[in-house]
Amino acid sequence: MSYRNRVDVYEVFDVRFPTSTTLLGSDAMNPDPDYSAAYLRMATSDGDVGNGLVFTIGRGNDVQCAAIEALRPLLVDFDVDRLECDPGSLARHLLADSQFRWLGPEKGVMHMAIGAVVNAGWDLLARRANLPLWKLLATMPAAALLTSVDFRYISDALTYDEALDILTARLDGRDDRIDELDRVGYPAYTTAPGWLGYSDELLVQLATEAVADGFRQIKLKVGSNLNDDVRRVRRARLAVGPDIGIALDANQRWGVAEAIAWTNALSDFDVAWIEEPTSPDDLVGHAAIARGVAPIAVATGEHCHNPIMFKQLLQLEGADVIQIDATRVGGVGELIATLLLAEKFGKRVCPHAGGVGLCEMVQHLSFFDYAAVSASMDGRMIEWVDSLHDNFLAPASVVNGRYLAPVHAGFSTEMHGSSIADYLYSAATTSGTGARSVATP
Repeated sequence: MSYRNRVDVYEVFDVRFPTSTTLLGSDAMNPDPDYSAAYLRMATSDGDVGNGLVFTIGRGNDVQCAAIEALRPLLVDFDVDRLECDPGSLARHLLADSQFRWLGPEKGVMHMAIGAVVNAGWDLLARRANLPLWKLLATMPAAALLTSVDFRYISDALTYDEALDILTARLDGRDDRIDELDRVGYPAYTTAPGWLGYSDELLVQLATEAVADGFRQIKLKVGSNLNDDVRRVRRARLAVGPDIGIALDANQRWGVAEAIAWTNALSDFDVAWIEEPTSPDDLVGHAAIARGVAPIAVATGEHCHNPIMFKQLLQLEGADVIQIDATRVGGVGELIATLLLAEKFGKRVCPHAGGVGLCEMVQHLSFFDYAAVSASMDGRMIEWVDSLHDNFLAPASVVNGRYLAPVHAGFSTEMHGSSIADYLYSAATTSGTGARSVATP
């Protein structure tokens, strides 16, 4: 048997932070979230290390951990060196297992688990190249990058040749855009003032502080009570003035007709967008809402399972703002596919972040998008929630309303060992230590 650089260590940790005690993250559908991570650390026989995670909000994080651990046997015979010339090989290897695939297919807990492993592979690959992931993606030859994209179910909307043309066209000026990102970063907006459990006084205080900190857009959670929403949005508009964007997020609260009526009732406050107005699976409903609330934009995507859903949203004109989430889909390759689809359809991408590690991860996708896909920051920004960043070795940073460019090698997914130890959810373990740690045979 020929030598392989194989996965020798595969550790899964159930990490939960008690954010429900402060109501951080509270919204119309999730009033008491405990931000959590099903966290993966893997290492190879050659000493390469990769980290990945899936974001959840508490109960069920143990189920997500179990799904990640179930994939361990598939890594035993995978040669990690293949990633150098074929970055999509790990995703294809995992998705080729028909029995796991049957549980989705390509959606749900098992698919997110695959995403955690795939993202750990990209973290490993970027570390090996000694580059932050966004620079690795932006400078990778287009043909190699596109090995990570599965065109099978999206080629009626975006072909391989079209994707190659997009990437090739962006080579002109790419290095200048990379330099620009290193100098000035990328625009951010903040959700800090808008959690639904916050008082009006705290909302006004935090909205005022956000403007002083350089943010040009804030986001408010809505959907529990229309009269309360009218009052809260009015107070926010008075606090920030007419030149600051105010986005609204219903977190899937409404049916189609209710979403249209409720959003239009708030239209006097110059709304930047209405986010997740209905079930994320109702793509036709999103199209009806988009028609019914225009010119207010519809933003969605954090609960889209895969690029196929994004394709249909775009084909149906059901979203004006595409919101990728770094841990909902099956890893970086599917995120690249979605960025390319958005560019083909002329839609802006404003990633969903917050959570545990999401700001750290999605920043890489937006930086890559500007450098190599869209070449535009017009109307584009990354969500910022200023919490839990100090639990990561390379935390995301926002200054004067802009994300600073990640400079450390990797995907910014590595957590401090002390954070894992301090917030390990021991009730979900079999050993009492909190970690499901298994060295592959």
